[in-house]
Amino acid sequence: MGKYYLAVDIGASSGRHILGSIEDGKIVLEEIYRFENGMKKVDGHLCWDHKRLFENIKAGMKKAKEIGKIPVSMGIDTWGVDYALVDENGDLIDKMYGYRDSRTDGMDDEVYKIIPEKELYARTGIQKAMFNTIYQCMADKLQRPEVVEKAKALLFVPDYFNFMLTGTLANEYTEATTGQLISLETKDWDFELIEKLGYKKEIFQKVVTPGTSLGHLRPEVAEEVGYDLELVVPCTHDTGSAVLAVPANDDDFIYISSGTWSLLGIERSIPDSSEVSYENNFTNEGGYDYKFRYLRNIMGLWIIQSVRHNLDDKYGFAEICSEAAKNKDFPSRIDVNDDCFMAPDNMIEAIKDYCRRTDQPVPETLGEIATVVYASLAECYARTIKGIEESTGRTYSRIHVVGGGSNAGYLNELTAQATGKEVHAGPGEATAIGNITAQMLKAGEFASKEEARDTIHKSFDIKIYNA
Repeated sequence: MGKYYLAVDIGASSGRHILGSIEDGKIVLEEIYRFENGMKKVDGHLCWDHKRLFENIKAGMKKAKEIGKIPVSMGIDTWGVDYALVDENGDLIDKMYGYRDSRTDGMDDEVYKIIPEKELYARTGIQKAMFNTIYQCMADKLQRPEVVEKAKALLFVPDYFNFMLTGTLANEYTEATTGQLISLETKDWDFELIEKLGYKKEIFQKVVTPGTSLGHLRPEVAEEVGYDLELVVPCTHDTGSAVLAVPANDDDFIYISSGTWSLLGIERSIPDSSEVSYENNFTNEGGYDYKFRYLRNIMGLWIIQSVRHNLDDKYGFAEICSEAAKNKDFPSRIDVNDDCFMAPDNMIEAIKDYCRRTDQPVPETLGEIATVVYASLAECYARTIKGIEESTGRTYSRIHVVGGGSNAGYLNELTAQATGKEVHAGPGEATAIGNITAQMLKAGEFASKEEARDTIHKSFDIKIYNA
């Protein structure tokens, strides 16, 4: 019997526990536990239910014991930018705010009073987004200074759960880069910037890289779940894990990590924080082995997910794609990155209102609404790829779409048409695969990242869409 490695992959809408092992030279996955997630209104703010999330993490670990497949290690990945502030007793202070909360409104202006936006980009290489950690920290500084005063540590969401499991305080590199406070040069906290902004320097923890062991479970956690294991940090930012799972070793491709968000970019060894890159709004997030994920953050399938929720989830995603294809000639388009789509009370009404405001035909049916979203996404992908090719001075022949959105066949067809490039779709479980791959690399299952990616390519089905 081979060794099992456990990926705890927590997204904005759900989380999964997936076991990975090597069988006949291929990676084999088994989902053993799934749970719902989502931001909840608490005292007027959008927050994460951290207690319920931690209980579900442990429940999934118990499931591995129940089925007799105890992992040798585990890793947790989540979304980026959000964090917990813990006190000297290790207890969470106040709330764990979500990135869609409006508390950061106006915080960019407060930051830019201290450091100009272009200078900030040159130092960190990170794309501006109002939910970035740098703006959340400014909100804390101005809105709840008493909480900051009590804080001993700032822990990003996966860091917090790692701490709850092991007692080890650390900030994982790929996750930390999303916050816009890591130096491009040192790949560590930019403490000069942090002090200039008036943030509490001592709460930022040691930065560790993917493949680092944080030790074993706290005794009380091991007793509760029924076994002990090693906690190995993967790329704890889910996109970092997804990019590690792209099944290619050349440099002639663009990737789209497609899910709630669409993260579109390339992998590169040297960051680009030039003025052209700034104007094109590209980000330089950290990746495995200190590679840079040069990408743009696009709103993604969050819009379609929200449309589905507005209709009481009575349509499956395949059915929505089918309805969109039937209405492919509907002409209206939206800017998928417009702030009006970040957290509207009703996404369908937000789409209709956007079309009214821009003097376009207003979609009425599900098919019309869906084709507006999918076509707008594909066209946004095409514009973004053009920006990457302008910034890098070269063209790319194909696109690798990984993650759950790789199953959206109609969107893949539109993407191939809009970009004129071959689209390779899959694997769908890229984030969990990348998480497990980092653990396997640490354990010596693969000699190199290249060998791991070759194994991923032969382990999972890839569907090709031609332009």
